[in-house]
Amino acid sequence: MNRFIPFAAFLLLAITGWSAPVPRSAEAQIRATLDSTSVGWNKGNLPQYLSAYIPEATEMGPNGPRGGVEVIENTMRNGFWKTGRPLQTLRYDHVAVRMLGKKAALVTGQFVLTGGGKPDRTGWFTTVWTRTRKGWRMIHDHS
Repeated sequence: MNRFIPFAAFLLLAITGWSAPVPRSAEAQIRATLDSTSVGWNKGNLPQYLSAYIPEATEMGPNGPRGGVEVIENTMRNGFWKTGRPLQTLRYDHVAVRMLGKKAALVTGQFVLTGGGKPDRTGWFTTVWTRTRKGWRMIHDHS
């Protein structure tokens, strides 16, 4: 093997400052997608908030799991988004991503709703994620 090629590549990188993109870990991708939901929420952009779910996603309701992203959208519209946008801002704390293989993950954490002249509201959540062609998406939400 020619040792000059790796050195030439190193020299080119050193001179130009160029570096190959480093693939983000699955955990980083999941966290970024989860963060995009709070950004959408805080902008009053419900489609952005919902984009983290697969179309067949389920949520845990008072009577057990119920399905479809449309059901999750209705839950948001009839609860937190009654005025067309949420009254409080959303952030996540204590987020833990546990990989369940190469294509699945369990995410737990705490949601925190603040502002809007209302008392803060917090609660714990568990979500199940799968890797799709569009990236990591939620398949179940237990909030």
